[in-house]
Amino acid sequence: MPKITFIAHDGTVHTVDAEIGATVMETALRNSVGGIVAECGGSCTCATCLVHVDDAWAGRTGERSAEEEDMLDFAFDVRPNSRLSCQIKVTDDLDGLVVHTPSYQGR
Repeated sequence: MPKITFIAHDGTVHTVDAEIGATVMETALRNSVGGIVAECGGSCTCATCLVHVDDAWAGRTGERSAEEEDMLDFAFDVRPNSRLSCQIKVTDDLDGLVVHTPSYQGR
């Protein structure tokens, strides 16, 4: 089972088990990881599950879709490594993934 590490804006670290085929957002919610609001439940319509993918992992989480790009236009604290966690599917290749949650999830 892959592990994902969520690092909160205050430095708090949560390393959790992730289910293959789930999203990073679903993994956070199932494990009560703070910092992921997910108002839309993962339908890529709210941008409240934003994460900053650790630079070492940025190339392995895939490219942003046009829909995701549009949603990121409304997000707070968007960076080049920003992704919506509802759009990152967990695979064996993401075992050890590190993402950072912002101090605020809003639009």
